[in-house]
Amino acid sequence: MSPTDPDVLLGPADIRELAARLGVRPTKQRGQNFVIDANTVRRIVRTAEVRPEDVVVEVGPGLGSLTLALLEAADRVTAVEIDDVLAAALPTTVAARLPHRADHFALVHSDALRVTELPGPAPTALVANLPYNVAVPVLLHMLGRFPTIERTLVMVQSEVADRLAAAPGSKVYGVPSVKAAWYAHVKRAGAIGRNVFWPAPNVDSGLVSLIRRDEPPRTTATRDEVFAVVDAAFAQRRKTLRAALAGWAGSAKAAEEALTAAGVSPQARGESLTVEDFATIAEHRPPPTPR
Repeated sequence: MSPTDPDVLLGPADIRELAARLGVRPTKQRGQNFVIDANTVRRIVRTAEVRPEDVVVEVGPGLGSLTLALLEAADRVTAVEIDDVLAAALPTTVAARLPHRADHFALVHSDALRVTELPGPAPTALVANLPYNVAVPVLLHMLGRFPTIERTLVMVQSEVADRLAAAPGSKVYGVPSVKAAWYAHVKRAGAIGRNVFWPAPNVDSGLVSLIRRDEPPRTTATRDEVFAVVDAAFAQRRKTLRAALAGWAGSAKAAEEALTAAGVSPQARGESLTVEDFATIAEHRPPPTPR
């Protein structure tokens, strides 16, 4: 594929003109901040290592800044957009700016958290500027629902990027860190300034790279059973696991027994455990006490 034609991508003037024509104002309710810098869009596509054979799914395409660059680099792009006006306008923007690639683009007008299937070939990559207010739930839903997604690069609030990429022992290690690690090897992939957005957010942004694991942690427990332990452990993160998992196990004593059987200290805290540790604990959940 040839390098992205500068005339194809949307610049600041293009974004504002398009938004004005559509009567669009970015809303905080939906966490909308549109990327207006073509160099940032190119950088995202480059960092995502999008390949000519990739089928990319993009969540929250907005006015199409990133969509156009992805469409030039990948085989196909499927964009998931919840906003009625933006969803209606995006195919027109694609057809006007990349007419020879329009038949490689699909639009799904839906809430990404409710998407259970996508048109066309199975996606191989997820690349998105995720709406900040739902970034983690959307990311985890897409990774869980579409196991063919091998590579992911998302732009999220910097603080969220830190949490997703955090390792055990870190102060920001928590539920997003562990659940993301269930699916993928996660790392920070760069920082993004505020001035590349319209409107400029009052927080910094960061890129997060997730490379799908060859297989989830080996365990006899299901993903939901493991995630239930994770949720319980961090619901009261300052408490020891013996106390934090009392509700999950049925009592503090039962939690201690399960933890000991799993080879985990009952005095430990969730922030010190790996996803494999949580999986082992889930395997030792005591049976419910008959009433």
